[in-house]
Amino acid sequence: MNLSLKTAIAAASIFACCAFLLISSTRVHANGGTGLLLVVNKMDSTLGMVDPEAGKQIAVIPVGGITGHEVAASPDGRTAWVPIYGDAGVGLPGTDGRTISVIDLASRKVTATIDLGAPSRPHTIVFSAHNDKLTDKLYVTAEVTQSIKIIDPNSNKIIGSIPTGEPQSHMVAISSDGTRGYSMNAGSGTISALDLQKHQLIKIIPVAKTIQRIAISTDNRLVFTSDQTRPELDIIDTQTNTVTSRLPLQNIGYGVTPTYDGSKLLIAHPSADTVSILDLHSMKIEKVIPVPKAPQEIVVRPDDQVAYVSCAGSKQIAVINLASLKVEKLIAVGTGPDGLAWAPTK
Repeated sequence: MNLSLKTAIAAASIFACCAFLLISSTRVHANGGTGLLLVVNKMDSTLGMVDPEAGKQIAVIPVGGITGHEVAASPDGRTAWVPIYGDAGVGLPGTDGRTISVIDLASRKVTATIDLGAPSRPHTIVFSAHNDKLTDKLYVTAEVTQSIKIIDPNSNKIIGSIPTGEPQSHMVAISSDGTRGYSMNAGSGTISALDLQKHQLIKIIPVAKTIQRIAISTDNRLVFTSDQTRPELDIIDTQTNTVTSRLPLQNIGYGVTPTYDGSKLLIAHPSADTVSILDLHSMKIEKVIPVPKAPQEIVVRPDDQVAYVSCAGSKQIAVINLASLKVEKLIAVGTGPDGLAWAPTK
């Protein structure tokens, strides 16, 4: 084979390799924004499946209990879990749920029920993925038993329990490496730092008289929650497990969610019908966006291009373009939309 032919073959191979990498990169980026949005229609006791591109709810699945508030989805987009909390608000008299409904998203049916073994008021459920699928875990808050239950998502069996040391452990956030958890204890106004490997309570962190919602930063360094007695975002340093900053807000905050690149935090304000965009580098609010009535929860699409906001008072999902920082679409869903999750599709 002569030199020119060898050179031509080498060049063709390099071109093909580069083309493959470019296509693969494009595909990964595209898949980051491909999926279905899941929404818990709280007052309907259903899970809604939303096609975000078409801008409509395409299926409604009864979750088999009164009532679910939150939802988690598996990373492969095949399964969802909805804890059945009960018929009351946090800290109020009412029934105490004890089950979690397991939904197959392909057949759009509840295929199993996980019984927690006692009245628990399970509320928030978080999927923690690991390199080995066999070690994937679900963490669910159990308010009545003041604990976080650990569930094997492959067998739907309870495999552990972590005490929070406080009542009304309403929400939980998990570090990206699956080693630390932080429960938001609404009525006591505290956050419990948890060791997920040793199943132990590390520290109870006093925050405010009463708080709501919780999120952890992309780099696992900060935990965010909203004071419910004053318009203030409280920020906890995960290295010291202390409140290190209290950021004034225009209105009382609620659901908080960081972007995947770690640059922004989105904050819902139910009483003001707005969402604030906090720049996490400057720690300044860069935009306040009007949305429909009573925004609750926010989920960011994995490509960081879009955020979805459940608006309980209007039966809608507000779709925020994170480049223009404007609502670009409203999607009609069921009554009392609350918990959200992203279910990727292939």
